[in-house]
Amino acid sequence: MLNNENITLHTLSNGLRMAHVQRNSPVAWCGLAVNAGSRDEAVGQYGVAHFVEHTIFKGTKHRSSTRINNRMEQVGGELNAYTTKESTMLYCIFPVEHIERAVELLADLVENSVFPKHELVTELDVVLEEVASYRDTPSEAVYDDFEDMLLAGSQLGHNILGEEKDLRKLTSGHCMDWLKRLYVPDNMVFFSLGSTPPDKVFRLAEKYFGVLSHAKRGIKRKAPMEIPPQRKVVDLGLHQSHTIVGARVPGMFDNSRFAFALLNNILGGPGMNSLLNVSLREKRGLVYTVESSLVTFADCGMVQIYLGCEHEKLKKAIKLIGNTIDSLAQVPLSERRLDAYKKQYSGQLLVASDSAEFTAMGAGRGLLYYKTVSTLQQNIDSILGVTPDQLQQAAQQLALDRCSILTFK
Repeated sequence: MLNNENITLHTLSNGLRMAHVQRNSPVAWCGLAVNAGSRDEAVGQYGVAHFVEHTIFKGTKHRSSTRINNRMEQVGGELNAYTTKESTMLYCIFPVEHIERAVELLADLVENSVFPKHELVTELDVVLEEVASYRDTPSEAVYDDFEDMLLAGSQLGHNILGEEKDLRKLTSGHCMDWLKRLYVPDNMVFFSLGSTPPDKVFRLAEKYFGVLSHAKRGIKRKAPMEIPPQRKVVDLGLHQSHTIVGARVPGMFDNSRFAFALLNNILGGPGMNSLLNVSLREKRGLVYTVESSLVTFADCGMVQIYLGCEHEKLKKAIKLIGNTIDSLAQVPLSERRLDAYKKQYSGQLLVASDSAEFTAMGAGRGLLYYKTVSTLQQNIDSILGVTPDQLQQAAQQLALDRCSILTFK
């Protein structure tokens, strides 16, 4: 057992790793971070990771879907989940005195889900509605299509929600197989946050999760190939253009990840004073929104700059994005200016750490991928350690001629 400030790590007898964050609060969190997402799906079963996330709540050997839904809600809590390209998060939020109820429920879902056929038929309609509604929101759909374009030819290059033709083929057997192969101790992390003492959390986890067998996962991941920059315009008859400008960058284990995180925040982070917001929106009124995001996977990553604007303003806006990145790529920032950006980003991390959701989920993801949980100060120190040369080198990888561009208009 490792104790680091208010974070305690532990491993159960079956190998399931755990992280508990001690926080004095009447509300607690606990959940499972599973190293399984849409990139792990077989051809012909695209969407199964997300479909299992939906249908794991639809019945176990001991509970109906109604009893599952009511289990946490009857005490004011919540049961929820979400899927990404590389992971699935299954978690509860609840009044702290009901922690055993939450732990037992999560274990029942993972160990005993049966995916009743009649429930799958009903939930399929829900998922297909989600797919349709997502496509009706171009400012969101453009992100998925951009990732598909940038990661074409790899298992990362398909939509998390899947396609209707594949979804309609999924059976209870497919869902059970996914659960048995990937929701196993060596492929999951249990995380919790709250005022319950760590020892009690770990005893409860051993009681309910200790029966899970230790099995090796059955999927191997392959890094996507680099492809030349792409330029694509999709005419959807929209009144405004929705555009992503972005490029491949190193993944979550690369030493440059902190430089890219800082660069992303400087370019189009949440602050109104981000370089792109000031240049494109505040000074010139070219866009109604512009923002930048950094996505990292185990073996690659991408920076995505989204802008929404009138069609006739798009060309100028993209040129200004290129000029802004070039200004950072050609000449290193002064120490004074860089320190100011670091101070702002560090402050944002501090504010975000006040969120129990941010901290709990971060603990789960950290232990899942890095085999440890970084403290807030460690993350801030990593940002403070970024040098002007490292930031410049990161900006050079985002030069406009290296970027792909996708526009929905």
